[in-house]
Amino acid sequence: MPSVLRLLRTDGEGATLEPYALRASVAWARPTSPIRSRVAFAAAHVVSDPRADADPLGATPIDWDATLAYRRHLWSYGLAVAEAMDTAQRGMGLGWSAARELICRSLDEARSADGVIACGAGTDQLAPGDARTLDDVECAYEEQVAWVERHGGRVILMASRALARVARTPDDYARVYGRVLRQVSRPVILHWLGDMFDPQLAGYWGASELRDAMDVCLAIIGEHRAKIDGVKISLLDAEREIEMRRRLPEGVRMYTGDDFNYDRLILGDQRGHSDALLGIFDAIAPAASAALQALDRGDEQAYRAALEPTVPLSRHVFMRPTYAYKTGIVFLAYLNGHQSHFRMIGGAESWRSLPHLCELFRLADTAGLLVDGDLAVERMRRVLAVAGVE
Repeated sequence: MPSVLRLLRTDGEGATLEPYALRASVAWARPTSPIRSRVAFAAAHVVSDPRADADPLGATPIDWDATLAYRRHLWSYGLAVAEAMDTAQRGMGLGWSAARELICRSLDEARSADGVIACGAGTDQLAPGDARTLDDVECAYEEQVAWVERHGGRVILMASRALARVARTPDDYARVYGRVLRQVSRPVILHWLGDMFDPQLAGYWGASELRDAMDVCLAIIGEHRAKIDGVKISLLDAEREIEMRRRLPEGVRMYTGDDFNYDRLILGDQRGHSDALLGIFDAIAPAASAALQALDRGDEQAYRAALEPTVPLSRHVFMRPTYAYKTGIVFLAYLNGHQSHFRMIGGAESWRSLPHLCELFRLADTAGLLVDGDLAVERMRRVLAVAGVE
């Protein structure tokens, strides 16, 4: 008998409870050899420790065992881990002090698990009033890049709120990125996060129009191509990503960060494809892995069958306000037993409504991503009960 529970559904007159019966669970196969067809990073979340006696709005209590176990889960499906990124609540609860420790622990774990990893380096150790000059931003970048590289990591050069505040022209961006890129010891991944993810990054690259901003970014990539492995863009605009992908210098990868259109961007066309660095891959790792394994076999039908049902789920998780997507990522980890609670750093579990979480439950089930139906139902009922819904 399928598990049944009652879930909220909203209409024009409010929310009502409707019965919902789960589908049969999907048995997703782990790869037996490395995935070859695409490079695929999952930006991993951090598991908070609700038992810690700490100010939830100040300190950053982390459950290190559960956090590192989740990285092993991602590696077991053949995915690489993008560490200390916005999915880990970087800049939204996870400060640089905690990020330093997270990077060190995860790099050690990657070495023991033979997992692929890259780590975010930004400027978030600067308080808003501390960044007054481009030198301030450059020094902050240099500190974080040095930390990652000193511990044997590969760098993802994150977009900087401080740079967006201080820079006045595209030349300012060229100066800062040029100084940092000339010093890195290994090619980095650039990170372009749209203002739908972080409003403080509006006008990044010194341009208000996307095409102008793209020109600035491409000029920086062209000048420093030997120091750049690729660029990850999260603009939720598939056509702009394809346009930029076709303009990249040979050998520079496009890592899609488009959590709305990743299925067709990764599949690509006769003129190329995108690799992936995605927050949603944290939540849909089994299906993403199955899709990439299918690409390795040249089986496009199986690729579509695994990945396309995850897109409605991802679009729901990343609906506006987009930054709140982290709540859905952690909720799915909770439903699937990867952590014992639905609590987040800074109380971010409250960023989404109960009807939103109910719809997320339905969509995850439709995509075959509730691996243990009985456990998922039990945990969904707990969340409903805490909200007074019996």
